[in-house]
Amino acid sequence: MQVQHLSLTNFRLYARLEADLPAGPLILVGANAQGKTSLLEALYYLATGQSHHAASDRQLINFLALRETQPFARIVAETAPARRIEIRIIQDPTATSDGRLRKEILVNGAKKRASDLAGLVNVVLFLPQDLALIEGAPSERRRYLDTALCQVDPAYNFALSEYGKVLSQRNALLKLLQDQGGPEGQLDFWDEKLSEHGALILAARAAALADLETLAAALHRDLTAGADTLRLAYHPAFDPAAAPEGQIGLPLDVPVHRVGISVGEIQIGLQEKLRATRADEIARGMTLSGPHRDEVRFLANGVDLGIYGSRGQARTAVLALKLAEVEWMRTKSGEWPILLLDEVLAELDAQRRHDLLARLTAAEQCVMTTTDLNLFPPKFKGQAAVWKVAAGQVSPEA
Repeated sequence: MQVQHLSLTNFRLYARLEADLPAGPLILVGANAQGKTSLLEALYYLATGQSHHAASDRQLINFLALRETQPFARIVAETAPARRIEIRIIQDPTATSDGRLRKEILVNGAKKRASDLAGLVNVVLFLPQDLALIEGAPSERRRYLDTALCQVDPAYNFALSEYGKVLSQRNALLKLLQDQGGPEGQLDFWDEKLSEHGALILAARAAALADLETLAAALHRDLTAGADTLRLAYHPAFDPAAAPEGQIGLPLDVPVHRVGISVGEIQIGLQEKLRATRADEIARGMTLSGPHRDEVRFLANGVDLGIYGSRGQARTAVLALKLAEVEWMRTKSGEWPILLLDEVLAELDAQRRHDLLARLTAAEQCVMTTTDLNLFPPKFKGQAAVWKVAAGQVSPEA
């Protein structure tokens, strides 16, 4: 999978960019705030329909374009396999100062929904702030899983979108019942829908984490010279593999196998759980069970890295996970994802830089940014295209 040509109009620093992207590794070198990360952001946006950096799509529109009557930003990509993907972010004039923002997506000239982007361009993004996957809130780990799964599984993408809508409606009804009372049977419809979509999400997450753990554990052993074992511990808010009522569980964090439990079984169990906890949920005005409250923990030699791990251990675990994601996505889609690395080498020691770069050379397309070209060994630079980025202008280095 490759993006062969990228066109940007009014996107971030780029008033206009037309660039043929090479296969293999491409290094973008330049000072900070010159537009290197914006190129990665555009490629990530093509794959996911969202920015990894901006809080709002409005921030993606070039600040000079915002002075126009109808500001817009546009990303266009020609890809292999042969597709033309275009995304427009348009700010329509309204009575308010900010205006109304809308997004248009076209694939080979036909209008599409954001969910239709799934699988057209797959990316794996490496960021210095990826340590938040271990040290940050559970929402960071859920977002990571959702982004990876949505790229390779359209059914998951749809279920996640529908689950969010149903959850919002159910929570609104719970608040209404909390404030005004009423028959609890009003929740039956929303319980059924939440369980239907939630079961698919839970089953897909369990399967993905099992696959990623197998791949990441092997990579982690290599990166630590066999000193550490890595485990990804999935803690779903509703656990279909939980011990039956009345059975005493041991207080040990041991692997639990949820792969193989059918979506139908999970759906029935989740619906029963929602029905059993209605009184508590009404009292609190929120849904307490479901994938929106799932958690994933990273353990090395049984030690929770989010609580007791060093930053060096966390970096190694994240690197193993990201490299595992590359292989996992390649297996699921049948194609190499595009690898995007934003100033990652500066965060790694010499050995980790060597380990990472050695695994990138086989990728069909890899785009990385740096302020210091000396972080790359001469042999790797000899295999890569090097572009200089300055003030929203891109030029190949001689």
